[in-house]
Amino acid sequence: MSQTSEQTQPAAASAEPAPRSALLVVFLTVFIDLLGFGIVLPVMPRQAEPLLQELGLPPWAVGTMIGVLFSVFSLMQFVFSPFWGRVSDMIGRRPILLLSLSGSVVFYALYGYAVTFSSPKLAIGLMLASRIGAGIAGASVGTAAAVIADCTTPEKRARGMALIGIAFGAGFTLGPLIAYFGLAAFDQQPWGVGALASLLSFIALCLAATVFRETKRPGGGKSKGFFGPSRMLSVLRMPQVGLLVLTYFLSIFAFANFEATLARLTEQAFGMTDDANFLVFAFIGAVLMVAGGSYRPLASRLPETRLLLAGVTMMTLGLAGIGAVAWAATRSEAMSVGLSLPNWLYVAAAIAVFGFAFVNPSVSALISKHADPARQGEVLGVNQSFASLGRILGPFVGSVLFSVHASRTLPFATAVGVLFVVAVLASRLKND
Repeated sequence: MSQTSEQTQPAAASAEPAPRSALLVVFLTVFIDLLGFGIVLPVMPRQAEPLLQELGLPPWAVGTMIGVLFSVFSLMQFVFSPFWGRVSDMIGRRPILLLSLSGSVVFYALYGYAVTFSSPKLAIGLMLASRIGAGIAGASVGTAAAVIADCTTPEKRARGMALIGIAFGAGFTLGPLIAYFGLAAFDQQPWGVGALASLLSFIALCLAATVFRETKRPGGGKSKGFFGPSRMLSVLRMPQVGLLVLTYFLSIFAFANFEATLARLTEQAFGMTDDANFLVFAFIGAVLMVAGGSYRPLASRLPETRLLLAGVTMMTLGLAGIGAVAWAATRSEAMSVGLSLPNWLYVAAAIAVFGFAFVNPSVSALISKHADPARQGEVLGVNQSFASLGRILGPFVGSVLFSVHASRTLPFATAVGVLFVVAVLASRLKND
């Protein structure tokens, strides 16, 4: 019905080019915002676990609650990503990005405040509230991807989308490093991670408010109505888009099993301290950043479908390797023959992260190419919404599986099984 006014228009729809400087601003904004995320992620499970144990919860319940703290952030992104994307199509990208960053300032500060309470119930409750608010505020990655789509031609779309991956990697690298060195300035106080994340989000807000210019093309999208289930279904029915969204959802689910359990694996298998754990996460981010940089020249020569399949293959090999390391760490004979398991963990994690860095921009670019130019924010928001669903279910399932079996291998075995399904789906995709 209302879809008749929103049929796919040619990618070269009449409009003046969006300001290319917006690419740099979005990169810096996403980078600084991810610094805050990278600061909190390595320590949150370790800060929450003793509080939950103080409540007398059994191990499976502790794992479940840690999974909830991870997952509720993504649940809010699942709900709000398509909404923010749709609103950005209607009123512009700039107001949504500013609102998002403002929320991050407030809710990361709330996280820092939460961990100061001696009452475990109150501390966990406020941590949960801060994760909910930060998830709502952080549901703007689809809008950021729409800015990239505004500023690039279809032929250069994959290269543009890779900038977000590089920004994620850079933020993920420097976030743990800033936490590692910056917490010394706070005398290792637990609230320091929230304070640092809030401060950096405030810097990102100031940057976006003073430099970023609107990229939404005037008159590019006049369709009416906010986002709802019928609009999501219309997006999923677009040619190839539904298959791409499913591929991305399952890839994120598999990778999130690794993200949510890494801090606990390094502690329980190798006895790493918080400081050492920060460096592990910094290494992960560095690999993500390097992989994103290597993807861009490849995207000029190879189709996104081939790069996607290469990424899925590397993810499968890497996560299988991490599972093997986790299994070997439970066998005393592995240590007796001199195997350097932490080094093998770094190798396997690097392969998995390199693969993920290829999957991310490939899917986003393919979806953007198949989307109506007037609905870029909405369509990319739906994709990010299902990515968030993967980040809801992946950490939850991974945290529970990690706790129920002493080998610690179940999250990684599950991820590998899911990636075999992803490989089958990806082989059915068309590049154009």
